Amino acid sequence: MNRLNQEKIQGLIPKRQTDSYKGDYGKVLLVGGNKRMGGAVILMALAAVHSGAGLVTVATDKGNHAALHAHLPEAMVVDWKNQKQLEQQIKAATVVAIGPGMGNSTGSLKILKLLLAQIQPEQHIVIDGSAITLMAKYNLPTPNDNTIYTPHLGEWERLSNLKPTEQKEVLNVEARNQLNATVVLKQHQTEVYFKEDIWKNEAGNPAMATGGMGDTLAGIIAGLVAQIPDIKSAVLAAVYLHSYIGDQLAEKQYVVLPTHIINQLPTILKEFSAD
Repeated sequence: MNRLNQEKIQGLIPKRQTDSYKGDYGKVLLVGGNKRMGGAVILMALAAVHSGAGLVTVATDKGNHAALHAHLPEAMVVDWKNQKQLEQQIKAATVVAIGPGMGNSTGSLKILKLLLAQIQPEQHIVIDGSAITLMAKYNLPTPNDNTIYTPHLGEWERLSNLKPTEQKEVLNVEARNQLNATVVLKQHQTEVYFKEDIWKNEAGNPAMATGGMGDTLAGIIAGLVAQIPDIKSAVLAAVYLHSYIGDQLAEKQYVVLPTHIINQLPTILKEFSAD
């Protein structure tokens, strides 16, 4: 198992070219946030924008639109129940991330199935939170080879059918192979399972054990995947820098909130960018 640390990540973030514009940094569609859990998709959107994604659109319940505009005027928003608008946004996206705050209702399942049916082989999709639970419950197939699952240990149990005591490297690899997807297994020292190798994050701390951390990580992954051509580099950078920022903040803070990490992203990405 490879060790994921600062040395491995330094230089993976590309320097922005002088003559570039927003279209060069990807189009990200984020889907999530029912009436009760709009904060989850707002955190994901904040993370994607602060990670440098060129254009970010959020498909969420109409009740969340005003709050999203207030927190993040840089993002666009559509009603996730408007099928025509949703299909248009899926078609235009470089990266789609779905799940945070989505819930497990029949309406959420309908939206997930629509997205899975529309996603194209060349597009990248991050499946997180409630969407993982729905994928497992209804035995929905991985949509393409560019899929990234981001489960915590309970969601991984549902998705892999591995009990906590069975969630070891060999069996996790077998489950990943059956899914045919990248798996970011969130835990103390998060593990990332690619087709060809496995990485274990050396960063992270208990001050980060707060609601919304996973939503934030999903947004960072989506934002960096939209920008960095090498997807492995994008995923590893997202996983490590999320925890690296948390470690820096935890030196002086008892608890680290997702918004604290989000606010530090542009500064840390600049520090890690290649010459």
